[in-house]
Amino acid sequence: MSFGDEAAPEDGSAFSEAEAAEEAADAAAAATSGDNGNGNGNSGDTAHSSALVEEADPKELLVRERDEYLLALQRTQADFENYRKRIVREQTALVERSTEALLEQLLPVLDSFELAVRNLEGSDVDEKVRKGIELVYAELASVMERAGLERIEARGAPFDPNEHEAVMQDEGEGEPHVDDVLRTGWKLKGRVLRPAMVKVTRKTPE
Repeated sequence: MSFGDEAAPEDGSAFSEAEAAEEAADAAAAATSGDNGNGNGNSGDTAHSSALVEEADPKELLVRERDEYLLALQRTQADFENYRKRIVREQTALVERSTEALLEQLLPVLDSFELAVRNLEGSDVDEKVRKGIELVYAELASVMERAGLERIEARGAPFDPNEHEAVMQDEGEGEPHVDDVLRTGWKLKGRVLRPAMVKVTRKTPE
């Protein structure tokens, strides 16, 4: 065998190995390139999903904060409304107590005018004086009635211990009833402010 014959197979074998190695490298590069493509796609999807999550979370947080603020506002409004109603009740009660105290102090004045009007009946007092006293009495009674004062109409009515204070008593027929009023009784907005002082007629015991 000559030197040239032996060299030819060795060169061909080396070339075949080199080509095989090159083809293997190309295949590996192609596979790697494909994996990188897929990997980049997955990374893009993951980043996109993360972005969506990050975008949804602030909205949910804002909605939650809005609901909390709304609930706090509703509670504040309810507390303020309760406070306002309580203040109105307290102010109303204070005004009513003040009015009641003032009317109680004016009742003796009203009694004096009423007694004066009664004593003027059949007397020889000047007509102008009579009219003046009656006018003042009527105006005072009107002012007090507009404040909520109400006269207790007792004469001839059945005796009621809640509205009448019996200081005199006569015997008669029928159920106990008021025969005469010695001092006018008054109510304030439906509540007895001062009972009427009355003379009562009762049935004669058998």
